[in-house]
Amino acid sequence: MKVLEINSCNFGSTGNIMLQIADAARAQGYTVITSCPKSRSNKRKNVDNQLFIGNLLTRNLHLKLAYLTGLNGCFSFISTLCFLRKVNKLKPDLIHLHNLHNCYINLPLLFRYIKRNHIPVIWTLHDCWSFTGQCPYFTMAKCIKWKTGCKDCPSFNEYPRSLIDQTKIMWKLKKKWFTGVEDMTIVTPSRWLADLVKQSYLSEYSINVINNGIDTSVFKPTKSKFKMMHGLKNKYLVLGVAFGWGDRKGYKDCLKLAEILDDNYQMVLVGVTKDQIKFLPNNILGIEQTSSQKELAEIYSASDIFINTTYEDNYPTVNLEARACGLQVITYKTGGSPESAGENAVVVETGDIIGLKYAIEKCIQDKDNNTLKTIKFNLSKISADSKFMEYISIYDSINKKKCKCF
Repeated sequence: MKVLEINSCNFGSTGNIMLQIADAARAQGYTVITSCPKSRSNKRKNVDNQLFIGNLLTRNLHLKLAYLTGLNGCFSFISTLCFLRKVNKLKPDLIHLHNLHNCYINLPLLFRYIKRNHIPVIWTLHDCWSFTGQCPYFTMAKCIKWKTGCKDCPSFNEYPRSLIDQTKIMWKLKKKWFTGVEDMTIVTPSRWLADLVKQSYLSEYSINVINNGIDTSVFKPTKSKFKMMHGLKNKYLVLGVAFGWGDRKGYKDCLKLAEILDDNYQMVLVGVTKDQIKFLPNNILGIEQTSSQKELAEIYSASDIFINTTYEDNYPTVNLEARACGLQVITYKTGGSPESAGENAVVVETGDIIGLKYAIEKCIQDKDNNTLKTIKFNLSKISADSKFMEYISIYDSINKKKCKCF
């Protein structure tokens, strides 16, 4: 059985998920080809059995036209036709979609090809973009227009940014393109996102929840000299990890929290930029994004508590990483974050900085007094390998269904 996976990149969280599912499927005897746009970043990674979509010129042109017109996914006509000709020669038995936003493929052409050729589809949704007029998330905007039809968008000048608001027409177009696929299974990493999909025009499809997973051979309690290296042996470390600290990740909330924590605490933020580090107060240690998972595991293991101040999220794996390294998680009541934070997590209302402070103090006190309820969990439940095998189970069911037809 041949599988074609399509994503906007071959790196980062969604790109790695695509490639790791491909490896897991190949180990089970499937032939898997992965596809992404031919961008500078995607070209840096050497990937076997990879089929690029378009080139640098067509990608940049699509980005520019989408920005000017507000029509995302309506361009790259010739490059998509060329790509689909190659796909036609491959004759995939299954197409596994991931992120389709960010202007690299002509969406009406792609879905017309899928519908005409009656190809089974799995679509892993990593955010809400597939059922909105434009935005990947709408929590901060407190918008529910996506349920009946987007218009007058408060976020049209944010990612995927456009010069004019075309969300009304884009919502109608996306509904037309994405509905009516003969055999499509939607997969979401969180129950939170699955519940939203059930309220959208994608509700006609079967919806499965497969949580994100992590590499538990790396993320585990690890010997660490992090406190000693930074002269923090006598401090309680309050850790936050994000890849792109901004308003969405609660960066300003972390600054406010630092102002009200006493001298016993030292905050550590991983993933901040050089410019952000320059303006951090003394009780926040800023660390740029690390490419070493082992180093990150050492930072988790040296810390006393993990906080997640995200305002918009699906199923953040940083919570899983922290838990695997032995940390209790305190998270905002945001999206699927409480789901990945675990059974002994403390959930506070989004934006409640005073509540966050009290939660930190209470958790540290319980830890010191050995009154913290320790909940043992099976690491295999959050292992990426076990999660990928859940995808293979869906592949197998589609394969059996196809075999019965012959």
